[in-house]
Amino acid sequence: MPHLPTPQKISSINLFNNPSSLTRLGTWLLDNMIGVAKMNALYQHYNMQGLEKEAFIDRFIDIMKIELSGLEEVQNRIPKEGPVVIASNHPFGGVEGVILARAIGEVRPDIKVLANKSLRIFDEIKNYFIFTNPLVKKDPTNAPSLRQCIRHVDDGNCLLLFPAGRVSHLDNENDRTVENQWDKIVAKLANRKDALFVPVFVAGRNSDWFYRVERIYFKLRMFCLGRELLNKKNFQFHADAGYPTSLGDLNLDSLIEGAELARSLSYTTSNEWHFEWPADKVVEQKPLAQPVDKKLISEELQALPKEHFLVSHKAFDVYFGYQHQIPMIVTEIARLRELVFRMHNEGSGEPLDTDGFDATYTHLFIIDKTNLTIIGAYRMGQTDLLLDRQWLDGLYLNKMFNFKTTFVNRREPCLEMGRSFLIPEYQSSFHGLLLLWRGIGAFVKKFPRYRTLYGTVSISKLYSPKSVRLIQEILIEHVAEPSVEARNPFAFELHPELVTICRSKNARNYLTTMLNTLEKDGKDIPILAKQYEKMGAKFHALGIDHSFNFTPGLLLTVDLPKAPAKLLKLYLGDGWEEYASYEATKT
Repeated sequence: MPHLPTPQKISSINLFNNPSSLTRLGTWLLDNMIGVAKMNALYQHYNMQGLEKEAFIDRFIDIMKIELSGLEEVQNRIPKEGPVVIASNHPFGGVEGVILARAIGEVRPDIKVLANKSLRIFDEIKNYFIFTNPLVKKDPTNAPSLRQCIRHVDDGNCLLLFPAGRVSHLDNENDRTVENQWDKIVAKLANRKDALFVPVFVAGRNSDWFYRVERIYFKLRMFCLGRELLNKKNFQFHADAGYPTSLGDLNLDSLIEGAELARSLSYTTSNEWHFEWPADKVVEQKPLAQPVDKKLISEELQALPKEHFLVSHKAFDVYFGYQHQIPMIVTEIARLRELVFRMHNEGSGEPLDTDGFDATYTHLFIIDKTNLTIIGAYRMGQTDLLLDRQWLDGLYLNKMFNFKTTFVNRREPCLEMGRSFLIPEYQSSFHGLLLLWRGIGAFVKKFPRYRTLYGTVSISKLYSPKSVRLIQEILIEHVAEPSVEARNPFAFELHPELVTICRSKNARNYLTTMLNTLEKDGKDIPILAKQYEKMGAKFHALGIDHSFNFTPGLLLTVDLPKAPAKLLKLYLGDGWEEYASYEATKT
């Protein structure tokens, strides 16, 4: 019957070569000190010899009374076919590999685990593993192991690895475990053709005794892993996993950078740092107001001064106006706003989405002239006029943000942009968004004193809080003296291990991948934020709009004359150069 190796064989696994008699005596002592003798006794007592690998692990879990959670989620995130690389943190040094291999093997029987060769002592489960020696980088047996991993992935199979190579260590200052730098092998494997990457995070830490030994001498902790495996009696094992994503499309500067991204994705999935959106207010969803009579819309359009017409494209015209000029059109805009915002769980529940700012702000809208249907709109605040009349109380966003004297709206005329929408039929239409921007372009050409646009992009609570926090951390400029601050900040701290990479020079390149692994439907940043990014937007703060169903709003500014010339030409058309140079020529 197979059995755990004798102490002499333990020495050949990972510690010594060609052991002498004195060494064999030393390994016998180690055998008892580090728990291998006890492990062998359990192995014999519970008749684990010769069991199938699945039954062996199941019996171990049963003997140790380990309580498992999160593994069903892990299984659901693993693609059922095709090449996939799964990478996890390494908090315990052994038990996580065994448990994850068993769970993942249920959905991917082709799984192999790149593991420390010390696990060879368990004959029954060695079929799971491709063995390596992470403690000796130049070990000649490591190169064949890597080639075997590459073949395994290239053949369309599933590979699990622990790229830190070594068990997590304790950060004494912050009292939390920290991963070692991940080996670039994870990026090399995840970049194989058609391979998907699934990050996993295993929660927990080893015993205090383990970390006390670590403080005495770092390498001594390797002798304690057997004891740590055996002290997991009544242990609670929890794992989190992200959705599969691709690392192959990223323009990474190096495999080391790819490994750091993969490590960060593991921490991204961790639910140790967790936040739940507050329950939505129970608001009675009143029936939407009835559509405004098309005849009334037609009459108001005809009465608008000609200079309020902005641009035309095929069946669509773009206008601007004020509520006192177009009260019924503004009513229809408010009805459609409520319709669209309810689709994103952001509606007011009232028949119309309206407030006192509708009376003082400028309404830019697109109308289909064939049927007099409004398909989209923006609400714009001409800040020089609003501040002159009501000071900061005249600005809608003053409710969400504390604008200091250094913020651009306190220094020069701006357009505060908000309450934008496209009706459902045009939300996937390029022309709808293009027409809104061409309308803005035509407006600023009429009023070239407006050089800066600012406003918020609403981030739907259909995003996970973690996604919103990553968007905030990566997109917002971090300055010592911010010119604007959120009155209601988003009170959710990121896992500390994520902050460093979120503020690295290539963090923006990683954001889409991070969101892909968190969002089931693969959401990227909101399309409007992307549009502003193309215009050279700067992101300043993220605030929570308590009057708008706790919706996060990402505050940004666009210095319009400095936007890319091709976009200015697209949105402003003829005369864009005169607008761009207006500051230099005005008297």
